[in-house]
Amino acid sequence: MPRYFTKKEAERLLPHVEQAIRAAIELKKFYVEAEMILQQEARRVMAAGGVAANSMQLEPERSRRDTCAARLRDAIETIHSYGCEVKDLDIGLIDFRTLYRGQEVYLCWKLGEEGIRFWHGLTEGFPGRKEIDEEFLANHRGTTVH
Repeated sequence: MPRYFTKKEAERLLPHVEQAIRAAIELKKFYVEAEMILQQEARRVMAAGGVAANSMQLEPERSRRDTCAARLRDAIETIHSYGCEVKDLDIGLIDFRTLYRGQEVYLCWKLGEEGIRFWHGLTEGFPGRKEIDEEFLANHRGTTVH
């Protein structure tokens, strides 16, 4: 069963979520760099007839890639453990489920934004974001976690 947040509850988690999403973004960058180096070498080997001169030279890159992948999974799991969802790792987009007039919707936050100022339906995504207004605040609710 998903956790539902009030705006206030979600904003209390933002410092922790922000730290974890920043770490995840950085780890993804390192993972992509290592993977690109390994793919370039694989293309070079194929162009040379499939013979690798010294595959041990690539071991540090393989290790870096694998370590980054494991740490990235951990960072995303940490974010999910708070009850929120990573929607776009490239821009640091995070959604928190809430109930608005009895319907599931998302409180939407993007890295760099001050507080949570937007919401959208489950299928609308980022382009469907609407500003949180007094009417929304009066008619949304979370669930208490014990």
